[in-house]
Amino acid sequence: MTITLWGRHSSARTQKVLLALAELGLDFEMILASATMGASGHVAKGNKAYGVVDTPEYLAMNPNGTVPTIKDGGFVLWESNAIVQYLGMTYDPGLFYGESIERFASASRWMLWENNELIGPMHNYVKHTIRFPEELRDPAVVADSREKLIKAWAIVEGQLAKTRYIAADEWSMGDIPMTIRVHRWHLLGVEAPDFPNIARYYEDLKNRASFETVADPQMHLIG
Repeated sequence: MTITLWGRHSSARTQKVLLALAELGLDFEMILASATMGASGHVAKGNKAYGVVDTPEYLAMNPNGTVPTIKDGGFVLWESNAIVQYLGMTYDPGLFYGESIERFASASRWMLWENNELIGPMHNYVKHTIRFPEELRDPAVVADSREKLIKAWAIVEGQLAKTRYIAADEWSMGDIPMTIRVHRWHLLGVEAPDFPNIARYYEDLKNRASFETVADPQMHLIG
């Protein structure tokens, strides 16, 4: 049975699901959907969005009108981190958390932390340096986002001094959101202190076969 994924390749949240599917080797059908981005870029620059998310059919599945959403058989699920957890628990708990409650909890903690501490400032940084037209960009937002990101990455740097991967010495589902964030951080070239543990971690992540799924810079830097 093929999984259906609604999303867009330039969405970091959709990229989490793409990475999870690649790790699990699962077949899927992707339907391009977005309220803010299309094939040519952000709607703020006058580009046409993929749409779909505002249709009655989509809103019946995901009342938020956001991406990603998946349908696996008759089961529909939205929220990227919940989707990653579901896929791991359903198709390979050993790979995603070693079938360990402790590793599951540790990985989940970092997935929630990424959602709370990295998504907001990174999203704002990208909007005000890449996706918005020049006249809508706010240098104060860029500076504030950079400061928040450096503070957050310092916490990750400290964790990676203790463990090889974010939740343990073994790879886990917690590394899926971090793969997207570390890669995007590298591509954005933000002026920041050196984080040697994150640099080592990034190399480990790039060596996973699944990384090719999200490696293309255009997936992260399209405006």
